[in-house]
Amino acid sequence: MREKIIVALDYDDPERALEVARSLAGRVGWMKVGLTLYAMGGRAVVEELKRLGYRVFVDLKLHDIPHQVAGAVRALAHVGADMLTVHASGGAAMLAAAAQAAAAAKTGGVRPSIVAVTVLTSMDAAGLAAVGVARPPAEQVELLATLARDNGCDGVVCAPSEARAMRALLGPDALVVTPGVRPSWAAADDQARIATPEAALGSGASHLVIGRPITAAPDPVAALERIVEGE
Repeated sequence: MREKIIVALDYDDPERALEVARSLAGRVGWMKVGLTLYAMGGRAVVEELKRLGYRVFVDLKLHDIPHQVAGAVRALAHVGADMLTVHASGGAAMLAAAAQAAAAAKTGGVRPSIVAVTVLTSMDAAGLAAVGVARPPAEQVELLATLARDNGCDGVVCAPSEARAMRALLGPDALVVTPGVRPSWAAADDQARIATPEAALGSGASHLVIGRPITAAPDPVAALERIVEGE
């Protein structure tokens, strides 16, 4: 479990984020740096997390023309990112460019993994319809996951409810990263499609992104241990 949990450091204060990371060092394998934290702390945060021994998931959801996305992948690989996100809706050429850049930009002999965001876990059928997507979420996830697979991505980011279908579609070696994971004792917050850690893993998830149940807890260490112990 400890190697499957990615703690989402969704803070706007780099010092607070690193304080929590230091408190959890040795207890969990991964940390996630998202848009807010990266905007505030930049590469220095990633480099410090690497110094602390973490693998780092840089979740910037890249979505631009292929040339720009490839450049961003190379830059983030140089900083030390172990896993990166791109939006699958950026299209085949963009996805292929990201995968090719990752393959060419090795850091410490290991290239960063590229995982494609399919449908944001904050979106449901009504949210998709509002932006012109008539397919139900599950169908849209499958379409975008297939596009990502066929263009060299290592896996997908999807809601826990789609993990089983993604594992069947993408095979045993694919990364299936599931945000929207909440232990039964935690609030859902703004996530529309959630599952407990045990349910997500049972459905085929390879990694569980867990943020506020840990980072917003009065005692993040105790909250993490409660999750690891299966509460």
